[in-house]
Amino acid sequence: MNYDSRIDAPIAADSDSDENPLLAGGDEDRASRRRLWIIGAVVVALLVAVWFFTHRGAAGDAEQKVDKGPVVSVVTPGRTTIAGTINATGTLFARRELPVGVPGEGGQIVSVLVEPGQWVGAGQVLAVIDRSVQVQQQASQSAQIQVARANAQLAQANLDRALKLVERGFVSTADIDRLTAQRDAAAAQVRVASATLGVLQAQTRRLNIVAPAAGLVLERRVEPGQVVSGGSGVLFRLAKDGEMELRAQLGELDLAGLRAGISAEVVPAGMDKAFSGQIWQLAPVIDPTSRQGIARIALAYSPELRPGGFATATITSGTIVAPLLPESAILSDEKGSFVYIVDKENKARRRAVKTGIVTGDGVAVVEGLTGNERVVLRAGGFLQPDETVQPRSATN
Repeated sequence: MNYDSRIDAPIAADSDSDENPLLAGGDEDRASRRRLWIIGAVVVALLVAVWFFTHRGAAGDAEQKVDKGPVVSVVTPGRTTIAGTINATGTLFARRELPVGVPGEGGQIVSVLVEPGQWVGAGQVLAVIDRSVQVQQQASQSAQIQVARANAQLAQANLDRALKLVERGFVSTADIDRLTAQRDAAAAQVRVASATLGVLQAQTRRLNIVAPAAGLVLERRVEPGQVVSGGSGVLFRLAKDGEMELRAQLGELDLAGLRAGISAEVVPAGMDKAFSGQIWQLAPVIDPTSRQGIARIALAYSPELRPGGFATATITSGTIVAPLLPESAILSDEKGSFVYIVDKENKARRRAVKTGIVTGDGVAVVEGLTGNERVVLRAGGFLQPDETVQPRSATN
């Protein structure tokens, strides 16, 4: 037994010793595995946390976007003094064109005294027609007047002698009546001959083609040697006092807002110079096909204004104080024109409006807005009434 105790004692002592390699290796493996498990658990926990917070934030953002709605540009227009203008195009004409033709029987043109572009006075001779035949007719008629006057003098002398003899009883009363009638007939022949001469003289004067009024010669259609008559048509065209006009084509809605006396600026084609004028007449009739009418804009004479030329006009159509919005903000449907305004709850509300003057900066709203509302500028056609939106100022 003492031998067994001696043998077992060293073994027991060795089992508690740290120098036993088999026992020390097993403890290290177990510790390593525990550390790996702990690290893995921590990594998994971190991944789960990251996934949770990431998806939660995305879901929150999506929910936030749904709640706020689409982003829209808005503006508070206020009220502006708006000078309305209407742009139109048209053709230049003489305001009062005077066609001049042959007033009499006509004949062969002897001379033409004016050229296009020349100023003439009222009654000034434009062209002369040959009058050789008419001169001879006047001379003949003058001779006829002398003959009639001689007959009238002889009839008067016969009557005077008869009146002296009637008191002595040599001439009867019937003879006196006959001589008186002859005297009266001879006097009437003198007046007839004089009137005929006057007609011939008037006809001769009408062989001069004259200007009916003062103005500018626009066109000449006759040359010396040409034979003309009453059926020859227009030989000259004059612009009375040189005044011109632009006949501007306007839509019936624009025409309805105009009146005589409104000022306008006219620019002929190919020029930068503007000419001031004013509307003097509005067409009483609208073309049923084009739905347009004519505004006639009077212009003073200027050599740059040529009849038949093309020109543009800017017409002042009045001044109002109203909100001014771009065309993109104003929508329309079968119910009429409207805009979307954004209220305090950021809801898009439909508002019916009435538009007025159209300018290069926008459209005046004459009814429906005070100017203090937040109005959606663009993309209003994609909104629904009472839809939640995110308003953004257009000036930002």
